[in-house]
Amino acid sequence: MKRRDFLKSAGLAAAAGAATTGLAAPAIAQGVRQWNMVTAWPRNLPGPGVAAQMLADRIEALSGGRITVRLHAAGELVPGRGVFDAVSEGTAELYHAVPAYWGSKSRGIELFGSQPFGLLADEQVGWLAHGGGQELYDEIYARFGLKPFLCGNSGPQFAGWFRNEINSVDDLRGLRYRTTGIASAMASRIGMAVQAMSGPEMFQALQAGTLDAGEFIGPWSDSALGVQQVAKNYYWPGVGEPSSAEECAINMAVYEDLPDDLKQAVAYACESLYNPVWTEYTTKHAMALRELVSQHGVVVRQLPEDVIVAMGNAAGEVIAELREDSDELVRRIVESYLAYRNLMVEYKTYADNGMMNARALDYSYPS
Repeated sequence: MKRRDFLKSAGLAAAAGAATTGLAAPAIAQGVRQWNMVTAWPRNLPGPGVAAQMLADRIEALSGGRITVRLHAAGELVPGRGVFDAVSEGTAELYHAVPAYWGSKSRGIELFGSQPFGLLADEQVGWLAHGGGQELYDEIYARFGLKPFLCGNSGPQFAGWFRNEINSVDDLRGLRYRTTGIASAMASRIGMAVQAMSGPEMFQALQAGTLDAGEFIGPWSDSALGVQQVAKNYYWPGVGEPSSAEECAINMAVYEDLPDDLKQAVAYACESLYNPVWTEYTTKHAMALRELVSQHGVVVRQLPEDVIVAMGNAAGEVIAELREDSDELVRRIVESYLAYRNLMVEYKTYADNGMMNARALDYSYPS
């Protein structure tokens, strides 16, 4: 989607949201459950805004029309960062967002979305499906009356958009920087002035000069916001978020009221979107990055190695503190995550890393 089309769509959605005065109580008419989904995203934002609508449509399709889902984008019913509470309290039936936003509820929740120097997209879903992660995910969300599912992933993110070049750790100290989740704690430890804000707010702050740098999602989604117009230095690797999982959470009472076949339909709607969403991000990010460089003067730069090491040390300190958290459940989540991470680090040295290193060697191959 072109930026002008996205902004036009977002403006129409905001106008519609301003006219919304409230929702009727959840209804079941002629066997059809009418659900409201609230999201953390502008309507039709390339990436998560589109994925949220895909999820709403898939729930309707796989339920055979027995569940209808009306999507309310960020600000239309509740603010983007208010969707967790809205669904927990029963204002809406389900939300689409990312676990990285809910650290104020429990630091353990953040591990299910992204971890600095942590799991890649396939490893994240692998931990939940085969490493015991889903049971812990369910347990911590149950505290808030929610049933959670992963339903997508943005893949590796970038370190972000910087107004000025970064040559050393000293260049980061005092830098006003937008990020989220555990990456916020990592960045704070090396002296960055971390600020929490939405993607559109990040663009506005960079444009106004009240923000020096920031990361949101990746080339595809970020370029729709126009960030390339106000910051030309795009740094990698995004060690703060090696992947970022998207989630759907459903009000527990609403979920438990479903018959078994509809529970399965909802679960499969979420789970079946993980790969399509992830691979769309990967493809569209690659295409967008080419365009950003060739048409918009963006310079892709690598973080210096000493900066990456400093970030790694800071991330290690944050995870070590979480490992000693006063909440026993958080400690169990950290141990489960670390066990799976260690398994993948050991294996992928030979598998993915080996193949990527081989592919990068100098040999003759058609381009």
